[in-house]
Amino acid sequence: MKLEFYCPLWGMESLDFAEFCGNVKKEGYDGIEMSFPMESISPEERDRRAFLVRDNGLKLIAQHWETFEPDLDKHLAEYEKRLRNLAAVKPDFISSQTGRDWFRFEENLEIIALADSIAEETGLKITHETHRSKMLFAAHITRHFLEKLPDLRLTLDISHWCTVAETLLEDQEDAVALALSRTDHIHARVGFAESPQVPDPSAPEWEEVLNRHLGWWDEVLHQAAASGRDTFTITNEFGPYPYMIHTPYENRPIADQWQINRDMKDRLRERYKSL
Repeated sequence: MKLEFYCPLWGMESLDFAEFCGNVKKEGYDGIEMSFPMESISPEERDRRAFLVRDNGLKLIAQHWETFEPDLDKHLAEYEKRLRNLAAVKPDFISSQTGRDWFRFEENLEIIALADSIAEETGLKITHETHRSKMLFAAHITRHFLEKLPDLRLTLDISHWCTVAETLLEDQEDAVALALSRTDHIHARVGFAESPQVPDPSAPEWEEVLNRHLGWWDEVLHQAAASGRDTFTITNEFGPYPYMIHTPYENRPIADQWQINRDMKDRLRERYKSL
């Protein structure tokens, strides 16, 4: 099974986009994962950026996160508008931070149904991310959706669940195992009980936490390989402030986001080269 590694645009928005694409290609990534916020990116700029991604020989995962409307009907309308905006660039698939944590279960089911209808209409796969404040914000809640919807597929960012539960999920093994079995895309960020991002996963003080995440990712990829999948996608998604801690007063990042993501890519590529 081939692994494809994607670089997040998140945290690199200040760079010229063409320069960013060139840097991503030079570092050996297979693609870019990025959003196209309708408030700041016109349809013309959206299409230009999508062209630049592919002109550099890269693949594209379109990311949705911007729907926060508290009224369900307005939320559905906005969500549809944003998914269609992403579908217009014909990405490899869409990774969606879907729904809200405080919507009722049945209300979030309506949002998933809308995503399913757009996926069927466009032929694009839509995976739903395990993310704080969204529908799949915790392991035990996600379990209900997975049991109800056998076709629901995940973008696994399990770092969020560690923070929500304030544990490494040792007491939720069944819920986690179900989620791992339904994962189609990984956000490879390492979180712990008090934050969705450790300062630097290579530091020895975070070895236990890193190994816990590696164990989860191992299981996802071994199951995917056993099922006969040809490829599997991973985005190394260590982010900028406030995910990346800054020093007091000086307000400087305590580590290099680009280097951490690059090092995680290289670590995982070496770890899974025999898949």
